[in-house]
Amino acid sequence: MHIKSHKDFFSGLMFMAVGGAFAFGASNYTVGTGARMGPGYFPLMLGVLLTVLGALITFKSLVVETVDGGRIGKWAWKPLVFIIGANLLFGVCLGGLPFLGLQPLGLIVGIYVVTFVSSMAEAGWKVKNTFILATILAVLSYLAFIKLLNLQFPVWPVYITG
Repeated sequence: MHIKSHKDFFSGLMFMAVGGAFAFGASNYTVGTGARMGPGYFPLMLGVLLTVLGALITFKSLVVETVDGGRIGKWAWKPLVFIIGANLLFGVCLGGLPFLGLQPLGLIVGIYVVTFVSSMAEAGWKVKNTFILATILAVLSYLAFIKLLNLQFPVWPVYITG
């Protein structure tokens, strides 16, 4: 069988792998029934739905002809590294690295770090625009998570607040 759209083929495989992992992970929980759902019901149904969607996309990639064959281009390494790195740094800012003696830096510093690092993935990024965006995100995150939802995690670095 000939793959007619490489992008759809590999997207479908990814959906099936993620959906299968969710469905498998949900099997450790009580599923229940549609009327009395257990904690595993939603992840199981989501996993099954994602797997079926992936199977349909993969089937389509084998049947429906595309103009250019849906070839996959080169990997965009710079955005990939910066976006993943920004998320990892955000986690470090919120939780710190206790085994290295690094205390949590808090939500506000984390928002600035994730915004600046992820913005560097863009070609021709501007510091001024990123600073404005980070400030808006920090204020809105503080209002939403700390004031409205009353979540308990550090807002400022531990060495400042004590």
